Parts: sequence; C-alpha cells; structure tokens
Amino acid sequence: MSAVLNETTRAKTGTLTVKQLEPTIGAEISGIDLRQPLSIEQRDEIKALLLKHRVVFFRDQPINHEQQVAFARQFGKIYQHPNTRRTETRFDASTADSHRISAAETRKVYKVTSGRWHTDTSWLVRPAWGAVLREVDIPEVGGDTVWADGHAVYESLSDELKEKIADLYVVHDFQSALKRVELDYPIVAHRLVRVHPETGEKILWLNFSQNPSVIGWDRAESAALIAELERVYAKPEFHVRFKWSKHALAFWDNRAGLHYAVSNYGDYPRELERVLVEDFDALPHY
Repeated sequence: MSAVLNETTRAKTGTLTVKQLEPTIGAEISGIDLRQPLSIEQRDEIKALLLKHRVVFFRDQPINHEQQVAFARQFGKIYQHPNTRRTETRFDASTADSHRISAAETRKVYKVTSGRWHTDTSWLVRPAWGAVLREVDIPEVGGDTVWADGHAVYESLSDELKEKIADLYVVHDFQSALKRVELDYPIVAHRLVRVHPETGEKILWLNFSQNPSVIGWDRAESAALIAELERVYAKPEFHVRFKWSKHALAFWDNRAGLHYAVSNYGDYPRELERVLVEDFDALPHY
C-alpha cells in the first residue's frame, strides 16, 4: 500500500477533490461514492491523504453499516471492540464488527458528562491503527468532534521538556470498563513519545481518559506533568473541529494524535457508529 502521494500519482488517479482544513491536520475529500468498492488507486490515494492530514472527512455519503465495514476493511482487518453492541438483533454482539457510540449510554454507564482527549483502544498492547466513524443520529446544533495533531503538539514543546519525557512510559488503564464486559486484560503502558511507523514523526501520545500515570514517578510529579501536557493538547492551534452533518463520515489515523467529543447538546442521545482497523504489524510501535 502506497505511503506517499506524489504529483504523478495524483495526476493519474485524480478523481478525488481534497480540501485542506487546517495547516497540519484535517481535510475533506469529495468526488467519490463510498457505497462502491474502492479501486486500488483510490485506496492508496486515501491512505496517503490520511497519513498527510491525520484525519479525513467525507460528506453526503448515505452508506449503511455493511458499506461502512466494507470501506474500513479495505484498509486492514476489523478489530472487534469488547464494548461493541449491534442494534440489529439478528447479529450476535460477540461477533460484531462495529461499535455504537451513544451519548445516552455513556452518561448512563460511565457517568461521563464531558469529553476528554483520548485515543482509541490504547489499553491494548497493539492499539487499532485506524477508525471510521459514521453519523447515525446527531443533534441539530452541537456535538462536534475535535482532532489534535500529536506531532505538532510534540514539536511545540521546549527542548528541555522533550528531553525530560523522551524515555517515559505512561499507563493506560481501562480496567473499570473492561470489568463491565468481563474481559481479563492487563494494564499496559506505552511510550509517551512514540515514533509513527509510517511517517517517522514523533507523536506525543497518551490517553487522558484512562487514568494516565508516568511509570516510576511520584504521583504528584506524574499528575503535574500530565496536566501540563493536557494544557498543550488543548491549544486550538493544533486542532481541526468537525461539524457533523447528515451522512458524514470521519476516517482518522489513531496513531497520529488524539480526539475529543464535544458535549454541548444537553440530553440529546447523539449516536455514531465506529469501525476500528487493527494494527497490521506483529509488534507494538515504540
């Protein structure tokens, strides 16, 4: 699969229209019908655009569940999340290939009323590399999702702070949620600064929603560092904010940064469907 999009490839397969949204992150892609299988050229072009822009968006794509899964499957094996549930009762939830993300369920089960910067499945030794998120039921106003460029965040740090965090590992603790679905999985830790396996960029990578703590550090010192890094991630200079619309789809590189679901729509049930694409290497990326 092509990792770099050059001008020759663009001229040869130039069926896509690409609108860059921010200097380092985010692009909207049009000129394609995602209900149809991708050609190899289209798949490679989308993958290259994803590596360049971190997250890409498609609008006016009236695809169903099966078509969403088929699109994601062209980029790798589908990861079946343990919290997955399917609304179609003829399917067994234990073999489901998508995850309904419901605000109503999140408020009920997790008692969460506001978002946190996070990356998906970081509690795994090998987290999913990609995610495809489809609009199902969105509020008329509000409920945006924000993505942050983890490389730009890292590059913004002082040389002193970069040196300080260069060799640190951070805990990603998802145990409370895993116990609810009776999954026995150990608590894992990942490098705080990871090297992207395809672009070679350094990424500041941690999950603020999973009780992060620095291995080997005093609790207070660890908490202070994590709070400092969260303030950097919150800077809008590193963000692209996507306003959902009917039949919209987002596809992001889960290794390239974090995202944040904006909770500003009251009691609306806001629901989206997510398909995760497994990491394709045999070993974690460190």
